Order: sequence, then C-alpha cells, then structure tokens
Amino acid sequence: MAFNERLAHRIREALAHLPDVEEKKMFHGICFMVNGKMCLCVRLDEMLCRIGPDKYAEALEMNHCRPMIHNGRTMTGFVFVSEEGIKKKKDFEYWVNLALAFNKEAKASKKVVKKKK
Repeated sequence: MAFNERLAHRIREALAHLPDVEEKKMFHGICFMVNGKMCLCVRLDEMLCRIGPDKYAEALEMNHCRPMIHNGRTMTGFVFVSEEGIKKKKDFEYWVNLALAFNKEAKASKKVVKKKK
C-alpha cells in the first residue's frame, strides 16, 4: 500500500487535538476516522476529504480538486485534493477544517458484523 507518509503525518498532527481519531487502511491508503466516521484519507499523493454534498459542487470548482470515483460510481461529497493544492499551510487547513465541519453532521457507516463460521 503506497501512500505519502509525509502527508499522513501532517494529517495526524492536524487531528492530534481530537479525542477520537482512528487510522484504518482503506481506499488503497490510510483513512483517518473521527468519531467513528471517515473524515480524511491519504491515497498516493492525494488527500481524500469527506466534505458532504452541500460543499461538493463548490469544491470541484477549485484548482487541484477532483471527484472521488469508486467502483465506477462518483461519490458525491468526497473529493481528492492533489499535493499541489495542499502545499500551503492555509490551503491544507482549509480542507482539513472543511472535512471536520462535515464530520459533525455526517452519519457513521453501519458496522459490519462478521458471521462466525
């Protein structure tokens, strides 16, 4: 699983003040779950942000931002931001804060219960 460790470290530092952050391997990278909900991920050199449907269209108009397409389906409310779009601290913080703001209202995914064999 190849992802930008430096970017993952930046996200860890940005979320360090929060009490409930967990890291999980997802989307061929590493995801940061906040309060049990997917918030930010690192995949290759991009940051995946869960920003919700209300900010989605506006975000796609910004430079260095593209939609998330998973299994051929566009995932509304999720965007990838390239490394170029988060080089500056204020740009990085913008995306992190946008994802954290949506996280407060986002619903957690249903827990998958594994059946015993």
